Amino acid sequence: MKLLSQVGGGEGRRVLTEIEAKELLKVWGVKVVETCLAHSQSQAVALSRELGFPVALKIASPDITHKSDAGGVKLGLTSQSQVTQAYRDVIRSAHEYNPQAHIQGVTVQKMAPPGVEVIAGMSTDPQFGPVLMFGLGGVWVEVLKDVAFRLIPISPKDAREMISEIKGFPLLQGYRGHEPVDTAALEEVLLDVSQMVEMTPAIRELDINPLFAYKQGVVAVDARVVVEE
Repeated sequence: MKLLSQVGGGEGRRVLTEIEAKELLKVWGVKVVETCLAHSQSQAVALSRELGFPVALKIASPDITHKSDAGGVKLGLTSQSQVTQAYRDVIRSAHEYNPQAHIQGVTVQKMAPPGVEVIAGMSTDPQFGPVLMFGLGGVWVEVLKDVAFRLIPISPKDAREMISEIKGFPLLQGYRGHEPVDTAALEEVLLDVSQMVEMTPAIRELDINPLFAYKQGVVAVDARVVVEE
């Protein structure tokens, strides 16, 4: 609960690190991919061995929101040599993308099994307050903008309706030999996020993208949280 007390204090806006954001989600019951921070090549290699290959490396910087656009993401690394090279590449790319960016290091996480990518998030409307969002995740949320919204707090009925009313709902029901995903687990994530935001007013923005949905269960692969006093 220490993290929650930290979120409630301070002044101004702050973007939590990916590790902090995932720890906050874990407190509220959302399953996340274990993520560690490396400050050097050798530490990245050691963490990769500890977590088990294949792994993903991502730049850790509060000044770089879209890590992929900055060349700050390397996926499917299967050896120590690949991790070493990837660490150099993401650091160099981040500096080229934003020379003034504060680089905290590089996160290391085990690759999650592929699933259907969805997004769960929230933003704060100046008139209505916190608003919850759900839709297809990954790049699709920007391309298709196929999302549903509800004011927080939501009910179980709201969660079910948010999932079923997006145009991409047939993808979640199973298609062309693909098994349907665990929509009950998705509903639980939406309810968890709703409760977390309701009970933690300091949270101003939140994105879980992608959230991998499987036949059984879901897991948050990446997360971004902005907090304010």
